[in-house]
Amino acid sequence: MNSKVLYGLAAAVTLGFIGAVVGLIAGTGVGGNSASDFEFLGGVGYEATGYVGAILGAVIGAIVGALLGIRFALIVKKRKVKD
Repeated sequence: MNSKVLYGLAAAVTLGFIGAVVGLIAGTGVGGNSASDFEFLGGVGYEATGYVGAILGAVIGAIVGALLGIRFALIVKKRKVKD
C-alpha cells in the first residue's frame, strides 16, 4: 500500500481520537456553564454540547491528521531520494 495512504490514515485516526476527546471536554465545559437548555441526540445541557464537541473534534482532527500524514509522507520520501 502507498505510504501516503498509510501515514494519512494513521494520523487521521490518531488525531481524530484526540480531537474527539478534547472536543468532548471543551463541549461539556461550554454546556455546563452557558448552554444548559441545549438539546441534541437525547442529551440536554452539558451532555448535548459534549456530543457536539466530540463530533466536531473528531471530524476536524481527522481532516488535519490526514493532511499532516500525507505531508509527512512526502517529506520522508523526499529525504529518502535525497540521501
